[in-house]
Amino acid sequence: MEALKKNPAWKGRRGPVVLVIMDGVGYGKYKEGDAVADSKMYNLLAIKAKSPHTKLKAHGTAVGLPSDDDMGNSEVGHNAMGCGRVFSQGAALVSRSIETGAMFEGAAWKEIVANVKNGAGPAGRSPTLHFLGLFSDGNVHSHLDHLKAMIKKAKQDGVKRVRVHVLFDGRDVGETSALEYIDPFETFLKEQSSDGFDAKIGSGGGRMWITMDRYGADWSMVDRGWQTHVLGTARQFASAREAVETYRKEIPGIIDQDLKEFVIAEGGKPIGTIEDGDSVVYFNFRGDRALEITAAFEEDSPSEGGGFDKFDRKRRPKVCYAGMMEYDGDLHVPRRYLVSPPSIDRTMGEYLAASGVRTLAISETQKYGHVTYFFNGNRTGKFDDKLEDFIEIKSDVIPFEQRPWMKCAEITDQVIEAVGSGKYDFIRLNYPNGDMVGHTGIYQAVVCSMEGMDIQLGRLAKAVNEAGAVMVITADHGNSDDMFEHDKKTGAVSRKADGTPKAKTSHSLNPVPCIVYDPEHKGEYPHEPNEGSLNEDLGISSIAATCIQLLGYTPPADYDKSVLKM
Repeated sequence: MEALKKNPAWKGRRGPVVLVIMDGVGYGKYKEGDAVADSKMYNLLAIKAKSPHTKLKAHGTAVGLPSDDDMGNSEVGHNAMGCGRVFSQGAALVSRSIETGAMFEGAAWKEIVANVKNGAGPAGRSPTLHFLGLFSDGNVHSHLDHLKAMIKKAKQDGVKRVRVHVLFDGRDVGETSALEYIDPFETFLKEQSSDGFDAKIGSGGGRMWITMDRYGADWSMVDRGWQTHVLGTARQFASAREAVETYRKEIPGIIDQDLKEFVIAEGGKPIGTIEDGDSVVYFNFRGDRALEITAAFEEDSPSEGGGFDKFDRKRRPKVCYAGMMEYDGDLHVPRRYLVSPPSIDRTMGEYLAASGVRTLAISETQKYGHVTYFFNGNRTGKFDDKLEDFIEIKSDVIPFEQRPWMKCAEITDQVIEAVGSGKYDFIRLNYPNGDMVGHTGIYQAVVCSMEGMDIQLGRLAKAVNEAGAVMVITADHGNSDDMFEHDKKTGAVSRKADGTPKAKTSHSLNPVPCIVYDPEHKGEYPHEPNEGSLNEDLGISSIAATCIQLLGYTPPADYDKSVLKM
């Protein structure tokens, strides 16, 4: 890796460049439901009033997704910001692999199919091909079209028995939309179940209650998922619809992502436990919420000479396991995967390390992997141990609406110290509030989260002033800017029977801010506090070139255009 070239026209700054990623904070399309605009963010407004600013695209093709109908997400957003270019991302790669047939010609698919066709299952049944993953068409972690295509192909390939383990969404889609997916999918399974092919839902639960933990924040979620999908020890129901309706009746106001675990049983016996000789496909393509359940299937326990000690699995069936994609390219997890992830090279982090730039990356647990792993192009670890520091502040294991300020103060404490220390040239941080609290759908909590974060932005701006630093404020996608469901044709707020707005818990398609706060500006680029001072109509991939310029270097020729007019 070659070092970046110095820009001789750059006059330097006393302090570091600080990249602030306000996760899930965009510019709302609608006044009603825009919790960002509705919050008293005096510090952010004051910073913006002194600084050139613009809006950046953070969804769809601007971040490598198939179309502009696809909402952005934290994974692809941090990829784009960190690598400075747009790569085709998970959803597009998987869809193309299915359309061309490449997935089904690959060794991984052939292995999982051959395992259940040629092996011997438990007494009384054929080996089973299990599909486990997020059950929606949100296209952030998974897509139901991918699942259906694999089930059809499994039947064509001679698989006799399929069980689907559904993780309800309510986060990237409507918060209580589970039955809108269950009912047509049950019809699909019945249509497929002919000629000796047996396909049914075996178990399920909400994505924020079982299975889909990330960054080691709450392994009890994975434990509950294991007991549900593998062991079949959860509460029994005759159908997934019955489970959803029962939990909604018993727990008024519960939304899909929090639905409790269940198994489908016949005659008191679960129909979908995972046994020796079975195959398992985890059909999420996004990596952050796939690594822990993958470890539970793949890693040996200490008694077996391994290191998996996160919970007692009770039994670990001998299965042929595959992920939809490779979730960690450095550690090569999982061992078997159906579609290769985008090959991201020459990230900003790698260039900065090669150029001797001292870097700090910091967030709390919920977004720590985003400013490290995803920002560095899906790469675990550092490019240079001597030049880079990564700091993770442990997140509270508690519903985010109960602590909407999260750890933004603790993050800021560390960053303020780092800014003034003279130890770093480039600092990147993520405030998770707008996204994690936005996903709860609790409007009051989101406003609280925004105002709590704004207090920290004020503290940070003061430190930037004192150190003669530069601060770039942006976001990876929208969320808290669009908290109510709206009629797509009229724009009117959709309401419940009692007249209250229907909460929207998914990301938005809205643009996000880009504010360049440079209190000791020396004339290298236009710095008037308006939108015209910066290049417009760009995506968040422009952040990399922008930061490189502010560090005094010339961006690589193939990086997407900087917002600075230099």
